[in-house]
Amino acid sequence: MGSTEDLDYPQIIVQYSSGFLVSKVMFTACELGVFDLLLESGEPLSSDSIASCLGTSTTGMERLLEACVGLKLLAVEVTQEGALYRNTEISNIYLTKSSPKSQYHMMMYYSNTVYLCWQHLTEAVREGRNQYERTFGISSQDPFGAMYRSEEEMLKFMAGQNSVWSICGRDVLAAFDLSSFTQIYDLGGGGGALARECVSLYPNSTVTIYDLPKVVQVVKEQFIFPEERQIAFHEGDFFNDSIPEAELYILSKILHDWDDDKCKQLLAKVYKACKPGGGVLLVESLLNEDKSGPLETQLYSMNMLVQTEGKERTAAEYSKLLEAAGFGVIQVKRTGKLYDAVLGRK
Repeated sequence: MGSTEDLDYPQIIVQYSSGFLVSKVMFTACELGVFDLLLESGEPLSSDSIASCLGTSTTGMERLLEACVGLKLLAVEVTQEGALYRNTEISNIYLTKSSPKSQYHMMMYYSNTVYLCWQHLTEAVREGRNQYERTFGISSQDPFGAMYRSEEEMLKFMAGQNSVWSICGRDVLAAFDLSSFTQIYDLGGGGGALARECVSLYPNSTVTIYDLPKVVQVVKEQFIFPEERQIAFHEGDFFNDSIPEAELYILSKILHDWDDDKCKQLLAKVYKACKPGGGVLLVESLLNEDKSGPLETQLYSMNMLVQTEGKERTAAEYSKLLEAAGFGVIQVKRTGKLYDAVLGRK
């Protein structure tokens, strides 16, 4: 790392303070359908054409497109007729609705839900609790009751989570060889994208999505279809209801929602239900042991503060929780992507 003289502190502060503006430019272009239109057109379009097709002002659209060029989400070609815009490869892959790796739904969840909670980050830091009551006027005592406060919100959240697993689900499932586990329960499996990745990677396995009754109902209607015979469902609340016996339990982005006591409670139930020789796979974004980074994980931990009862943890902290529940032979694999994997064996 260079000396302090090498750092342009004013520029760094400007970049950090404008982060919200950067996000909203991308969210707005997604919401208006800019990237979808350009993909469907098959050719570059002028700002006037884009504005006309999407029903926006010409001046507003022109500025939005210019900002997207600056963010390298769009490319521009200046011709005699004027500027023509097209998607970059990144936008085609991640920001168009039709792409298998689309992050559109996660963008919309952040724009319309997460960012509203983050407006009260100062209060969250002062109070040490999530901000659903202040943001939406509903009780913050049950984070998932608040998160699933309507079917529309539930669908947005589940579709957003599915989009995450479309780009990094295989990485966490392949971090360890799980082929010896044929009977798998995905606890809090939500929209089923990780279950799909699992049966694709391990075709001899069956995966049961264990989730709240209202979640399971929506998943069956919207995301998982009857012909996907390797995926089954179990309705329940894993804190209050029994957990069936299985060889492997997947807890993907579950423990980070809860405090240590709740995590110990859940892991103890999982250990009791787990077959001898079986295990539990934790999928989480791991902090460095000194908590100096990664920055993305530190920001996720702030989001846990404003939206849940939990936090992001280090590998040692997750290992300690697993050991307290009885699991041994704990292995940790950092994927180099958004989420990492921790495997504990019974």
